[in-house]
Amino acid sequence: MKLSDFDFDLPDHLIATRPAKPRSASRLLVATDRTITDAFARDLPDFLRPGDRLVLNDTKVIPARLSGIRRRDGEAGTTEARVEVTLLQPTADGHWRALLKPLKKVRDGETIWFSSDLSARVTERSEGAAVLAFNLTGDDFDAALASAGSMPLPPYIAAKREADAQDNEDYQTVWARAAGAVAAPTASLHFDDDLLERLRRKGVTFTHVTLHVGAGTFLPVKVDDVSQHRMHSEWGEVTQDAAAEINRAHAEGHRVIPVGTTALRLIESAAGPDGLVHPWRGDTDIFIKPGYGFRVADALMTNFHLPKSTLMMLVSALMGTDRIRQIYAHAIAENYRFFSYGDASLLLPGGLQRPN
Repeated sequence: MKLSDFDFDLPDHLIATRPAKPRSASRLLVATDRTITDAFARDLPDFLRPGDRLVLNDTKVIPARLSGIRRRDGEAGTTEARVEVTLLQPTADGHWRALLKPLKKVRDGETIWFSSDLSARVTERSEGAAVLAFNLTGDDFDAALASAGSMPLPPYIAAKREADAQDNEDYQTVWARAAGAVAAPTASLHFDDDLLERLRRKGVTFTHVTLHVGAGTFLPVKVDDVSQHRMHSEWGEVTQDAAAEINRAHAEGHRVIPVGTTALRLIESAAGPDGLVHPWRGDTDIFIKPGYGFRVADALMTNFHLPKSTLMMLVSALMGTDRIRQIYAHAIAENYRFFSYGDASLLLPGGLQRPN
């Protein structure tokens, strides 16, 4: 497979910079192997069955973009340099791996001040990033970060406008719980309380899992042979209760439908060869591309993805490369809005083979 197999032309005006209001007013393209239906997110209950189990990622996006000052004493006195920081992911010892711009303005051991309360010491620099040891932890860190930081909008939105106070609400799911993501599980942004209640009345059930989405989700694929691409890793957890709920749904003949590629990647990581999901906690770098045999997911609700991205490869694995080309051509022709703040699709493959 070549990277060009997952390319397509996307008009710039279809890149959404703000979400639909209310959330469930976004459009929903419902695709099977043979049909495409244009609907809205609020219509989702019409396309689901009683007993369907939606798997929801309950990660919470942190305000991971910070602007700070590095001070350095020298013979000429104290000099200052502004440093822009984007947190990437926590490390095992409680620090944070981060992008620093410009990285050359800091040295190991130096401190960057973000506010009167929040600072971080640079412990190491490698591979174009740094590790930061913050002066606060726990709730104190969360509070200081909320005050000093801003939402880490994806680069294709940040290139068009700066993050503002509205993004603090818009770029967060209504069920966000576990802080740690630096990007939103965007398929979940289409749900509001009213839609969730109507799904419950339909008999749809919910399972919560956690995958802390990292900035690596936006990294481009740089190799022409996609089998040579090295996936970024992200931390996730499937609890014992969550695994049992998913397995019970399948045992009772119901569909398991992850909301978002993050939830899908996590439950597939937690599944054994027999298709049973096991309690799971750790980093996953699973790379789902055409030829992958799905063990758990029966369908997928997801946004529309970037050309030549690993997520285009994932949806191509689910629906087939030719079918995804048809679906995306329809979405572009019908002016669906793309990417994080854009519209959604419900992909319902037929004949999906899974372990016996």
